Amino acid sequence: MNDASSRPHHSPNRVPQQAVRKIVHLRWKHRLGPVQIADKVGVAPSTVHKVLVRCRLNRLTHVDRATGEPIRRYEHPHPGSLIHVDVKKLGNVPDGGGWRYLGRQQGEHNRLATKARTGAKNAYYGPKVGTAYVHTVIDDHSRVAYAEIHDDETAATAVGVLYRAVAWFAERGVVVERVLSDNGSAYKSFLWRDTCAELGIAVKKTRPYRPQTNGKIERFHRTMADGWAFKKFYNSESARRAALPAWLHEYNH
Repeated sequence: MNDASSRPHHSPNRVPQQAVRKIVHLRWKHRLGPVQIADKVGVAPSTVHKVLVRCRLNRLTHVDRATGEPIRRYEHPHPGSLIHVDVKKLGNVPDGGGWRYLGRQQGEHNRLATKARTGAKNAYYGPKVGTAYVHTVIDDHSRVAYAEIHDDETAATAVGVLYRAVAWFAERGVVVERVLSDNGSAYKSFLWRDTCAELGIAVKKTRPYRPQTNGKIERFHRTMADGWAFKKFYNSESARRAALPAWLHEYNH
């Protein structure tokens, strides 16, 4: 004897399909919350919430802003099949520490002191501490990460990082097949294109105004900021930079 279905023959409290379609439409097109949708559809907010959960639309972060469609999560099949590259910009830590831990007044004092030592000025002749450009590379499948800190984001620097990242992955038995980047000038350059061709790597670009296409590396940047860049007090930029390799090792293991 086969087990019979436990589903009831009648579901009088089931939300009508027409109401479900309207709930989904209002969520997709207008990004309304359960209370607002309930008011327009004429059902309880709890009912709207259940429908949104069933359709994977309960969180707006799961909905693509451009298309209104649920975001499809993806993962490439094996290490090296796709790597993501990007640059995270961080303001350098002035000598003595920055404002995040010391407050605005002391942070500004340290910034002025650093400027007096280096003589660097911005376009408005104000004190300039500078920017750290963290060039990051992560493997789509394993999320293993590689990173280097530089003082610029030129094509030459990006290419150098790519060479070293590919070699670093190769030492671990991973062959890089494709690389995904945004449309920054370094990644649109002929030098980047030619280098990828030389390394036998297919080039992919994110769609303009669609940063979520490269969302995995954006998420890594947030993890890196919380776990390394702003996790503790650093009394200089050199101290913060020196702490990156140890944090990366911990992250990868």
